[in-house]
Amino acid sequence: MRVITQQRLGGPEVLTIVDAPEPQPLPTEVLVRVKAIGLNPLEALVRAGEFPPLLGRPPFVLGWDISGVVEEGSLTYRFRPGDEVFGMPLFPRAASAYAEVVSAPALHLVRKPASLSHVEAAALPVVGLTAWQGLVDLGGVREGDRVLVHGGGGGVGHVAVQIAKALGAHVIATASGSKRTFVEGFGADEVIDYTEVDFAETVRDIDVVLDTIGGDTVERSLEVLRPGGHLVTAVAEGDTELVAKYEAAGMRFSGIAVDPDPVALRGLVELVEQGRLRVHVQETFPFERVADAHRMLDGGHLQGKLVLTI
Repeated sequence: MRVITQQRLGGPEVLTIVDAPEPQPLPTEVLVRVKAIGLNPLEALVRAGEFPPLLGRPPFVLGWDISGVVEEGSLTYRFRPGDEVFGMPLFPRAASAYAEVVSAPALHLVRKPASLSHVEAAALPVVGLTAWQGLVDLGGVREGDRVLVHGGGGGVGHVAVQIAKALGAHVIATASGSKRTFVEGFGADEVIDYTEVDFAETVRDIDVVLDTIGGDTVERSLEVLRPGGHLVTAVAEGDTELVAKYEAAGMRFSGIAVDPDPVALRGLVELVEQGRLRVHVQETFPFERVADAHRMLDGGHLQGKLVLTI
């Protein structure tokens, strides 16, 4: 099989395609013939050495988001050969998903809904689980809550807007003016153009803030929360000073360390099947053009997700 690996840290040019033996599934794992691979900004950081603890030093194979077809079920009762599945196996450990064949714990996968293409399914797990765990598991969003999603046009953000709406919340999202129509199309009740308006001066009485941006956005979000409100961040979870500042103000502060929770993954599938959740893929790239895809990742300001196809 072919895999995309790297022998050193650096730019997209370090990613190379090589031949490798197929993995051998353990008793609770399945062998998946991959059809599509979702790309995430985190992978660009790992590739460049800006997130070194995750996979260590090269050589390694990046990737977690996959959609494909089960080839071998080993001793697991969950799937049979031929089943179409998707998921985010093993995160944050190496899943080596930039490959034609992946061995994954069956518990970390679910059946792909017929309404999702392999491309769409591969785009969903990391961003969908991050948004679900932030809003449902940590945020406890309920009907009638006011939710502010920072970065509503991004991968996590556009999914989070839909999940919050499905929970019955009033959803406000920040995004650049060029993404207003895009974000409104996913159900946001209000969209704030952060290039023109300071959200901290215009938004009030928020129950839950979901942050996908980091920087001073996290600190300034303290001003918009109602008493006892909750900030959930996907990018600044290790900032102990911010945690102390929020707690001193009587607010809650939580960081998301996304994990391949099968219950949440099935929750996402249910929303998809109800027609209440879709994932936007900005562009697909063939497996051989992974370096071009990573150049786009490095550029940032994406609408939704990028996906490799095999």
